Amino acid sequence: MRFRGSDLVWFIGFMLLWSSAIVVDASIHDYRNERFSRRLNSYFFHGGSEGLYASKIHPSHSNSEDKPLNGKSFIRFESITFRRTKEATKKQNAMQQKTGLIEAIIVEVKDRGRIGGTRENSDVICCNPKLAEQGSCKVGEVIIRQDPNNPDWPKRIQTSFEGQTQEASLIHTVEVNSTGMYYLYFMFCDPELKGTILNGRTVWRNPDGYLPGKMAPLMTFSGFMSLAYLVLGLVWFLRFVQYWKDIIQLHYHVTAVIGLGMCEMAFWYFEYANFNSTGNRPMGITLWAVTFTAVKKTVSRLLLLVVSMGYGVVRPTLGGIATKALLLGFMYFVATEALELVEHLGNINDFSGKAKVFLVLPVALLDACFILWIFSSLSKTLEKLQMRRSMAKLELYRKFTNALAVSVLLSVAWIGYELYFNANDPLSELWRKAWIIPAFWSLLAFVVLVVICILWAPSHNPTRFAYLEETGDDLEEEGVSLTTSGVKVAGDVAIKLERKERKVSSAADHVYGLGEEPEEDKRE
Repeated sequence: MRFRGSDLVWFIGFMLLWSSAIVVDASIHDYRNERFSRRLNSYFFHGGSEGLYASKIHPSHSNSEDKPLNGKSFIRFESITFRRTKEATKKQNAMQQKTGLIEAIIVEVKDRGRIGGTRENSDVICCNPKLAEQGSCKVGEVIIRQDPNNPDWPKRIQTSFEGQTQEASLIHTVEVNSTGMYYLYFMFCDPELKGTILNGRTVWRNPDGYLPGKMAPLMTFSGFMSLAYLVLGLVWFLRFVQYWKDIIQLHYHVTAVIGLGMCEMAFWYFEYANFNSTGNRPMGITLWAVTFTAVKKTVSRLLLLVVSMGYGVVRPTLGGIATKALLLGFMYFVATEALELVEHLGNINDFSGKAKVFLVLPVALLDACFILWIFSSLSKTLEKLQMRRSMAKLELYRKFTNALAVSVLLSVAWIGYELYFNANDPLSELWRKAWIIPAFWSLLAFVVLVVICILWAPSHNPTRFAYLEETGDDLEEEGVSLTTSGVKVAGDVAIKLERKERKVSSAADHVYGLGEEPEEDKRE
């Protein structure tokens, strides 16, 4: 079979792209009856990829026997076994020491071009007799051109079958002393090993724990966001208690969202902390964190919707619309919960790109429905307030509309940036910045919530946003004392009305002869 000169470059890129798409967000990668795939003249299996920070402790400074790798970055092969077919085993010579070679290749993404042949021999990954005669490699091994600045990398760990044994094992630890995105591949070149099965696991660790490098900043971010929600909750609670007599139904919805946000961030922080210490995602905490995230997203969108409809401002109840809103919220909760469970609890290797699209698409469509409904309701609410000339409420809703419009524009811009980021970083070379993308959405949701808390904060003047009967709504609102000038104007109007009333009354009395006669007339 003849290969084109660009096949090797395409293959290396394909391996890295494919593996980056199925990477599991876990520091312990389990392999259960995994099979090797053929490409060019080699067979390979992607064992995982993660961003690792350089070790904090130099190898010569570690004297601990119990934890010799504490404070270091490493990739550890635990109970890795390769089982070849019985047919391949019977063909071997029982007296031969090495009857089959399998290699574990660890390569930093920037050194991906050092795997495989040169430009002149770019159609091979495994060394052949012709290349071996040139002295550039050994027959039956993967071609690796070492980095002159770091001769030990890319790293090669070899395991051989002996005689007619059906299994070979690998137990080894590789220390990482340079920060980067690392990929692990199990490869062999011998066609007789076709059908070999891989079992076992590898453990990847950063200096501060097992949390993957691109997720490590999210633990700190979740801690800060949890404190931010706590501060917001305390401020809101003090206002709530101070003006408890003037509380309206909307305030209870805001309180619920603040509480959900606080619990959500706290659960994510503890989930990351447990993950960092054990290397496995804690099923219980992760499930709670995922559920709180789905509930909070749903309730937040419902809160925006009911505020936009003017609930408690231009209408006392939602009527039949409440059922439709709850149905949309329930659908959104189910779709979000399914997506979050797959992303954080499921093994990503089990889901293809198309399967993921089927989970992301419903969430995106339901989000679009919420946005359209929210802005449509806002438009109607503003129109009603303008017709009633409720200037205080109208100004309040204009501010809310502007804030919401800015958040939507930021969301669209960020989605564009996210697409640009992923398109220009298919191999996760910018893994240290990847945490910013999910963090932005949490921060934006918090900012929108703060805006709502400021605009609809409990106060001694609930009539500025509370619903009043339509017949007296305008009259009562004219007398609402929002500012000192407002009080003065209201007072002036009252005085003028009183004077005018006296004049009219006096004139009427004189016209109809009902006024009191002068004293001298009485005497006469």
